[in-house]
Amino acid sequence: QVQLVESGGGLVQAGGSLRLSCAASGRTFSTTFMGWFRQAPGKERESVAAISWRGGITYYADSVKGRFTISRDNAKNMVSLQMNSLKPEDTAVYYCAAASKYSGSYSRTQEYDYWGQGTQVTVSS
Repeated sequence: QVQLVESGGGLVQAGGSLRLSCAASGRTFSTTFMGWFRQAPGKERESVAAISWRGGITYYADSVKGRFTISRDNAKNMVSLQMNSLKPEDTAVYYCAAASKYSGSYSRTQEYDYWGQGTQVTVSS
């Protein structure tokens, strides 16, 4: 089992920045890659970014490319999401997720085995 705890959400004005962190514990050695997803009210959960645990391969959704940066700290078992130039449409609950194997997609929710409880990000206009 892998436990994930997100932190860093909050309220920010459009154009501002937030940094989300995800602390992983438990059987983290089994993790192949980790991702951030978000879910706005009435919408499906969507992929935001992902990073491989060892090789540093990254993936970004088109909607956040150039604004968000995902990074990892293997020594601390943490993954972060730096979010800049935030827009009201970025408002959502953000979830951290971990996958034990790569099956061809970083963006599908079905690829991930473990999920955090989520942290709210609200961007005001």
